[in-house]
Order: sequence, then structure tokens, then C-alpha cells
Amino acid sequence: MVNKAELIEKLAKNKMTEIIELMDDAENGELEELELARSLGLLRDEELNEQVIHWLTENGVKIIYLDDEE
Repeated sequence: MVNKAELIEKLAKNKMTEIIELMDDAENGELEELELARSLGLLRDEELNEQVIHWLTENGVKIIYLDDEE
């Protein structure tokens, strides 16, 4: 599992407070699913994007990828 403290540190450094809030919501059971465009992901930083999505899924969030045409 990806270390939350490390993710929070990276996100805070990049002023990505909305993503930190998403993680808090997931941890508190307030976020059950998240819709994302597969081509865009959640973050521009591909590695950080992967880590955050992995952390979210490990914490019970269902990621729903939307087709780009929708």
C-alpha cells in the first residue's frame, strides 16, 4: 500500500489540497466512487496520479473510467 504520509507531503508541496481532501473523504467513508476520464486521470504528474489512484482503491473507492467520447 502507498504510504499516505508521503502522498500528503507530495500533494501539499504541489498545493493539491483538493486531492488531499478527496483522500480524507475516502478514509472517512464519504467517497465511494470517483469518475475519471482515462486519458486525463486525476493529476498531471503520471507517477503521483498512479499512486493516488492506487491509494484510493486500496481504501475502498471504486474508480469508474469514462470513455473519452462521453
